Amino acid sequence: MTFAILFGGSSFEHEISIVSAITLKKVLKKNSLLFIFLDQEREFYLIDSQKMKSDTFSSGAYKKEKKLSLGKDGFSIGGFLGSKALSFDVLLNLIHGRDGEDGKIAALMEFYGVSFIGPRLEASVLSYSKRHTKMLARELGIGVMEYRVLYRGGSREHDLDYPLIVKPDHLGSSIGVSVVRSAAELDYALDVAFELDDTVLLEPFVEGICEYNLAGCKTSLWELSLVEEPQKEELLDFDKKYRDFSRDERVREAVIDAGLKERLEEAFKKIYDPLFAGSLIRCDFFVVEGGEVYLNEINPIPGSMAHYLFEDFEGMLERLASHLPWEKSIEIDYRYIHSIQSAKGKA
Repeated sequence: MTFAILFGGSSFEHEISIVSAITLKKVLKKNSLLFIFLDQEREFYLIDSQKMKSDTFSSGAYKKEKKLSLGKDGFSIGGFLGSKALSFDVLLNLIHGRDGEDGKIAALMEFYGVSFIGPRLEASVLSYSKRHTKMLARELGIGVMEYRVLYRGGSREHDLDYPLIVKPDHLGSSIGVSVVRSAAELDYALDVAFELDDTVLLEPFVEGICEYNLAGCKTSLWELSLVEEPQKEELLDFDKKYRDFSRDERVREAVIDAGLKERLEEAFKKIYDPLFAGSLIRCDFFVVEGGEVYLNEINPIPGSMAHYLFEDFEGMLERLASHLPWEKSIEIDYRYIHSIQSAKGKA
């Protein structure tokens, strides 16, 4: 099977996506790989596998690679004698943040009939926003932490107690996230967050809360990862997540009882099915005193696809590629217009 890895994008998480793609080049060893880079100008490039190194992109050397176009035949390479279709079995959407997770890529792939692994349009829209994710969780009967929403240029008043976490609504990888312990620190944290997003969430910061990560997908059956308990001090910052995304070894499973594991898995399944069909996602959960499970966030395109949580990651991708949803074909026969035309002709 040939996977086309699509990465990059016009996003604050552009570099994380590059790291993820380089990591998957090391991890995926049985299948053939193509690498399609989307630069900040939203131009597509076919990157030679041997040039999948960070300085290829930081130096701008990628612009010497073959440029791709996207149309009704999928991706194609332009040439003197015309364009040639780029052949692969399935595309893996590995663009974190804007473009990849907000629905743009999903819409393009479905529009042009490209087979792809990743969240579809509706799933992208709901999971790209932390606020919408909380609304989804509540609709599904899954708990979320209390929160308030602030808007750029609007009031900064709120009724939550300190300490707080300040989060940009549409960013991942802990970019722009701050812990605020007093009212005196709030304005600076909000200024930082509003530099990155028009909408910001405030949540209580709970000392000593337990956090667990669980990833997976549904093929012919449920394929769930081990449960990870991230090692952290106060919160997982950008640098910690950056290093995590580049790792190529498997992590240790969290030591939890069977009852908690079952509750985490049941919450994951409620979130995933059917909205995220065709995707490999990671859900980050909080567990509070008493064992109640809360959804923290959904990662619809997790860093390095959370490969380090699976025993048979590559095999699972192959199976997922064989169980992708397809947009239903609609046959247009113009029956209604023909009937009108016939009626007018008789008149």
